[in-house]
Amino acid sequence: MAAARASRGSRARRAGRAAGRALHRPLTGAARGVRRATHAQGAGESGLAKLIELHAVNSAGDVLITIALASTVFFSVPTHEARGRVALYLAVTMAPFALLAPVVGPLLDRLPHGRRAAMAGAMLARAVLALMLTGAAAGGGLALYPEALGVLVASKGYGVVRSAVVPRLLPRQISLVRANSRVTLAGLLATAAAAPLGAGLHLIGPAWPLYAACAVFVAGTFLSFSLPHKVDSGRGEARARLASRNGAGTAGPGGRRARPGLRTVGPSVLHGLQANASLRALSGFLTFFLAFLLRERPLGGLGPAVSLALVAVAAGAGNALGTAVGAWLKARAPELIVAAVLGLALGVMVVAALFYAVLAVLVVPAAAAAAGLCQALGKLSLDAMIQRDVPEAVRTSAFARSETVLQMSWVVGGALGIALPLLGVLGLAMAAVLVAVGAVLAVRGLLDAGGRGGRPTPRVA
Repeated sequence: MAAARASRGSRARRAGRAAGRALHRPLTGAARGVRRATHAQGAGESGLAKLIELHAVNSAGDVLITIALASTVFFSVPTHEARGRVALYLAVTMAPFALLAPVVGPLLDRLPHGRRAAMAGAMLARAVLALMLTGAAAGGGLALYPEALGVLVASKGYGVVRSAVVPRLLPRQISLVRANSRVTLAGLLATAAAAPLGAGLHLIGPAWPLYAACAVFVAGTFLSFSLPHKVDSGRGEARARLASRNGAGTAGPGGRRARPGLRTVGPSVLHGLQANASLRALSGFLTFFLAFLLRERPLGGLGPAVSLALVAVAAGAGNALGTAVGAWLKARAPELIVAAVLGLALGVMVVAALFYAVLAVLVVPAAAAAAGLCQALGKLSLDAMIQRDVPEAVRTSAFARSETVLQMSWVVGGALGIALPLLGVLGLAMAAVLVAVGAVLAVRGLLDAGGRGGRPTPRVA
């Protein structure tokens, strides 16, 4: 009898080990596949792979906080009340952000040897704020707004430093647009993985996504210091001055050299920023207009939740496709990419407005997908222009200022989406108008700049 029990126990242990190996292999195989993808084409040797992994952690933490805030501000109340609460949220968080954000870039310019510490600080700040938000998210108190503002500023501060770091970690085999695409795609994949987790945790309690975000950002704090030391080193860098086409430098009052900024870097960055501001306004507009429209008028017999999920998935798929296309393109003329996506977005919005009445269930997700694709490709190209054309001395300032413009454009578009009557044809026509404004301001300048190579003439100081 004892021998039989021992034999059965031995078979059970062998079966358990076999099951463990069967479960372990797919996970380790997937991990090895992810590692091969992030380390490909010299990214592992240059340190870009570490930045890709850090950005994935950052994106996972951000989406967990977004889920907690969205459930508190938007989903927990009726539509008419939610419009007021969302408008208040935008006003209370974005007005101070508009004042604080321009300070971030110049401050980081003064800390060229502390970029890893700055990224770690942005992670740690959000870990602490996520814990502070747990009480406000559960009760919907006013403390939610300043704490959410802190999360927003820390997130944008991380984004500014991350964008400025990419050129330092760029392998020889990868262009700037492709490197930015890889980083962004890792963030999108992490967002897609963390979103269901956050939704499941929210079913347990409204504070649980925030506890998870805190843990994720603590991990990101330590991971920030795993980046290569050259992120903080200025060795071998030449400080450039931008010059006009005839070779003369830009002079300020009294004959002094003017500190370069967005207006002195040639036409590419300026027109690229105008185009991206239009696309970002489109994104903000569609986010809020469709969110409220689909709560009141779901698509084609679908429920509000299913309609919102369909549009959200379409927008996410468009964003991922745009990022993947950016990674595939060996872009040498980002100006032409931005001009092309403006034309694509305008065409899709016009078609969606014309056919909304008869094919809403098709054209609304198509409009969301097109907006996501065009915004992703446009932003990747703008980042490449800034990284290519703006001197190292003021690159973080340029990223901070451009990010502020884009964020406020998103808010303007979102405010229009909240204020506009919930009529589908009217909303999609307004979306077309927003893109048309960007096309009028930027397309001709982008095409001219792309034909000339796009960049001003640099001189080493």
